[in-house]
Amino acid sequence: MAGLSDVSDVSALRAEGFPYRAARLSLSGWGRFAVEAGPAYRPETWRAVEAAVRSAPEPTLALRGLGRSYGDSALNGAGAVVLTERLGRILAFDPDGRTVTCEAGTSLARLLAFLLPRGFFLPVVPGTRFVTVGGALAADVHGKNHHVDGTIGRHVEELTLLLASGETLRCSPTRNAEAFDATIGGMGLTGVILSATLRLLPVETPWVRVVRRRGRNLEEVLARLEEEESLSRYSVAWIDGLARGRALGRGVLMRGDHVLAAELPRGKAVSGSLPERPGPNVPFEAPSALLSPLTISAFDALYYAAGRDSTGLSGPASFFFPLDALGSWNRLYGRRGFVQYQALLPRETAAEGCRRLLEEISRERAASFLAVLKTTGPEGRGVLSFPKPGVTLGLDVPNVGERLRPLVRRLDEILLALGGRLYLAKDALTDAATFAAMYPRLPEFLDVKRRLDPNGRFSSSQARRLGLAEER
Repeated sequence: MAGLSDVSDVSALRAEGFPYRAARLSLSGWGRFAVEAGPAYRPETWRAVEAAVRSAPEPTLALRGLGRSYGDSALNGAGAVVLTERLGRILAFDPDGRTVTCEAGTSLARLLAFLLPRGFFLPVVPGTRFVTVGGALAADVHGKNHHVDGTIGRHVEELTLLLASGETLRCSPTRNAEAFDATIGGMGLTGVILSATLRLLPVETPWVRVVRRRGRNLEEVLARLEEEESLSRYSVAWIDGLARGRALGRGVLMRGDHVLAAELPRGKAVSGSLPERPGPNVPFEAPSALLSPLTISAFDALYYAAGRDSTGLSGPASFFFPLDALGSWNRLYGRRGFVQYQALLPRETAAEGCRRLLEEISRERAASFLAVLKTTGPEGRGVLSFPKPGVTLGLDVPNVGERLRPLVRRLDEILLALGGRLYLAKDALTDAATFAAMYPRLPEFLDVKRRLDPNGRFSSSQARRLGLAEER
């Protein structure tokens, strides 16, 4: 292990005392369900990060990138929050070696705006490009291509980890591998990721050829996902979260592949980019009636009707990041916010599990504007990584007041009974016992965390709720 001066000396630090003043901010997850106020630091250099980690007076620190985790994993009511979005430099680009090195506060949007015109794409992207690289690694994000390419952790050559002691650790699958495996998917609880080197996917054009197929019910959609996942690099299905009876789980399957230059029709540009910023913002919290069961049912019916079987070209933004077209779209759920429930089920129980989860949501009339199915491939290296072979179902569930926690508890019970698990980056309400039952490698993670962070400096509201960190 080395001191931070061996890694970066981008600014001078006062020799005595802690030179940074905390701001007091009110923060929430993307679901705007839990809101917590407290001190926050916004470092602009690695030296400033080290100073906060070693000397900030609060007992614990939580790390926060662009705030796109849905629950309380980037909140810390018992301590302070370190905001990393100003640590966003691209440090090195090697087109021959197909790698890029950047600070962990770099957004995927910034990387893609830089890479796509140069003929490269990120090997894995989640449903939004407005997350930081550090956040993506901490959640070990997956995308529409997990069945082919796995999680983003599979494509990390090396990362630099700042420990609570102020020392730095260079980690990779072969160097300090235990720390690497606990950090990938470890939700920022092992230390601060300062930088990372990612392998890249070469692409000839920005376009994606998309094949759409409708399924009349859940069984048909799942069957098509399984049949067609081997035909394309990317696949996903939107489903109607409120349909009932024979139409339960009806949806539209979309699979896609990057288009080669020779395959482009006349008039389509070979080069292109993605904007670093989202589309126009939702300017205010929407009234509750906007996303009521009635309006969402109408939207779902129109979307299903428009999703006729077809093949065509799509730009990368509309295929990979459709929700990024609207900034602050989480305001559509109003002041009370929402939670996202993302469940993973083994393939042998996926049909039963998805059906039962959808029935609970439909019965409660907890209108889900976004319901997405994806297939997943082999389990990743991360000790707490979410995906393993199966099917994921993601549901946005509006805050229905006192009915919400009992509803989520019933969903948890269904998932546990069928061998499933929840995604930490989306979780807002699960309890410690449920989480431990879903993640059998939890003791392994806790053992590594104790060795890397013996005094429990890195914590969060979620970590304390789930037993990933102790109360201090």
